[in-house]
Amino acid sequence: MMRLLRRPGALPGALPGDRPGAPARRAAARAAPACAVELEGVGKTYRVHGRDRTVLSDVNARFLRGQAVGILGRNGAGKSTLTRVITGVEHPTRGRVRRHLSVSWPLGFSGAVQASLTGADNTRFIARIYGAPVERTLGLVEEFAELKEYFRLPVKTYSSGMMARLSFALSLAVDFDCYVVDEVIAVGDARFVERCRNALLERRQRSTLLMVSHQVETIRAYCDSGAVLHDGTLTVHEDLEEAIAHYHRL
Repeated sequence: MMRLLRRPGALPGALPGDRPGAPARRAAARAAPACAVELEGVGKTYRVHGRDRTVLSDVNARFLRGQAVGILGRNGAGKSTLTRVITGVEHPTRGRVRRHLSVSWPLGFSGAVQASLTGADNTRFIARIYGAPVERTLGLVEEFAELKEYFRLPVKTYSSGMMARLSFALSLAVDFDCYVVDEVIAVGDARFVERCRNALLERRQRSTLLMVSHQVETIRAYCDSGAVLHDGTLTVHEDLEEAIAHYHRL
């Protein structure tokens, strides 16, 4: 069996041709194999009418691979801001977000599409960006979104419900390791809503899920642990019912 010899004075774990710091980076990756997303002192402040408005303040959390975490918060608590920061749609004003696997954009986020392009062209673009098979992705999105002839019309002609269908279908068509959900889609008829729920439950079986909502029953349906966002800070609970009790006390 061939053995790699370490040069004199080399650090443990060093390999021939390593750049400075490479052994430490490999060791760090092995030390936290279960971590999916980390938030370290994350803050987000917006400038509104000449004044600073802080939405997130010193958020610290560590979400593990395979977890389904429900993040509860009242309307206006900053849940959507948190999802955009976690997914990289927006950068934090302070702190750092570490993503140790592929993370979706917020499911149903309309900012993932270009309004001047057709639904089909947006799908082709997303497929190429993420290295997904183009024709297969086109078929999946067209079938799931149920847009019929509108799939080949510019997205700017879509209603808000049609836009949500396309965005949700695009999110599910890409195989992410971690899906981030900003409220469960509730557009269209009951049959379509049920299809969305079933698709999300299927992804939950093999991926990490971070879901934000103000609906307790929605969180119970999908998640096994929880967190509460209040006054710009996030409190994480391993037990989902503890998180729900905390939320009800607000």
